[in-house]
Amino acid sequence: MDRATKDMDQAIKATTTGLGKYLTFTLDEEEYGIGILKVKEIIGMMAITSVPRTPEFVKGVINLRGKVIPIVDLRLKFSMEAIPYSERTCIIVVEIDSHEATVLIGIVVDAVSEVLNVREEDIEEAPRFGTKLDTDYILGMAKTEGAVKILLNIDKVLSTKEIEGLEKVS
Repeated sequence: MDRATKDMDQAIKATTTGLGKYLTFTLDEEEYGIGILKVKEIIGMMAITSVPRTPEFVKGVINLRGKVIPIVDLRLKFSMEAIPYSERTCIIVVEIDSHEATVLIGIVVDAVSEVLNVREEDIEEAPRFGTKLDTDYILGMAKTEGAVKILLNIDKVLSTKEIEGLEKVS
């Protein structure tokens, strides 16, 4: 097996098993992680232009260097209580795979923590809460130093219909 094939095999394994580097952040004192390859940049809070007739969790759009990017408040998407934004609140710009293309969206989080290297043996499957609760957006649970971080599959946090709606907004 040549080096390029081996590297590709490792990359495929990392994306399907959850193994790799994650940007971790907090929401309501809980730790979450997003695969670092999905993160395009982290920016401080800026003026968000609201867009009428969008779901409550869609805060609006921003102009980031000439590109209009929809902004989603992850607290509201996860049905958490809204809180005022602070100096630690920031926007993580992520790349989401949709049916037609990749879409850039910004997600508002309470605070960014660190980039975490997660080994395969430190990841457990997402718990099953019964048939009525959809947990497909959870890649797994990373066990780290007595804590658990929820690893998100950012492509599945928003439904296909919600992503299509965001594509129209931007």
